[in-house]
Amino acid sequence: MRIRARWVLLVVAIAAIGGGWAWAEFGKPRHAFSQAAVAAAVADPSRPADDRALDAARHPADILAFTGVKSGDKLLELIPGTGYFTRMFSHVVGAQGHVYAVWPEQYGRYSVAKIEALKALSATPAFANISVEVQPTPEIGAPEPLDLVFTSQNYHDYPDEFMGKVDPMILNRAAFKLLKPGGIYIVIDHMAQAGSGMRDTEAMHRIDPAIVRRQVESAGFRFDGESKVLLNPADPLNVKVFDPAVRGKTSKFAYRFVKPR
Repeated sequence: MRIRARWVLLVVAIAAIGGGWAWAEFGKPRHAFSQAAVAAAVADPSRPADDRALDAARHPADILAFTGVKSGDKLLELIPGTGYFTRMFSHVVGAQGHVYAVWPEQYGRYSVAKIEALKALSATPAFANISVEVQPTPEIGAPEPLDLVFTSQNYHDYPDEFMGKVDPMILNRAAFKLLKPGGIYIVIDHMAQAGSGMRDTEAMHRIDPAIVRRQVESAGFRFDGESKVLLNPADPLNVKVFDPAVRGKTSKFAYRFVKPR
């Protein structure tokens, strides 16, 4: 009878997957990725007008789809800024999911107003699935295993003076430790010239995508693809990201890595 019960469970699990569900441990189903949920998050009327003004350059629907974020996911967003992606992540993961919005202490010193604003947002019923924390640099942490770690335009900050010249490998190893097997690590950042390594992180706030990939892979991750929606061929890659000619429209790489199962 036990063998028969196991076969029944397996058949139900296969059917569930075919019907748009992913089968989690202990026979508990969880939602699969939903493009409709992403579209609803982007279209959420509560999103601030300032956020919507950035959509044309940031391609939120494409980036959210690239992350694979879904209902029930637990994720950490590193240095979330004004909460541009945080709000949309919150919408997609829903009441059964959670968003850990984390600032390293060194960075948080310059983001007090943003941190307080996001804490106020997380205190509202609609965004109660957000936790906001300032954590000691350079480690990052969460109270449970995660499905996704996401950082946008901040990886390059780690080796800089104001962050204490932290080796980005510390961040990568921490992300690896936090993620469940099969978990996703997304790194988006301003692109520097090929072969420049970390030379331009301080002066231009840019980093060579190749060194990011090498560093993340050396932490144990497997490269799982890239999105090219943020690339801008008109960006010369050799000016500061705050230069009026490129501000808000720098060429950015978006890499997805997976923690092997």
